Amino acid sequence: MGRLHLKVVPSSSRDQIVGWLGEALKIKVKAPPEKGKANASVIELIATKLNIPRESMSLISGETSPVKVIEIQGVDNPQLKQRVEDALNSI
Repeated sequence: MGRLHLKVVPSSSRDQIVGWLGEALKIKVKAPPEKGKANASVIELIATKLNIPRESMSLISGETSPVKVIEIQGVDNPQLKQRVEDALNSI
């Protein structure tokens, strides 16, 4: 299983994976940070851009923080980083 460390910017003008910010992946989402809306948007964006089933992802820390950790079943960290790089290069 792989883990993604994220820096999330909610209430942005669009949903996008911005790039690496140190060891964390910076993600912008349009959804506001209320009632889990931004978290749901983050999961949806990662699922779509990295071609990973939503059901295989779990938010393991940062539910109410902009710094989050998502655990992903069925992919290891090197595969995950490659998928992120592929997504960033396709922008």
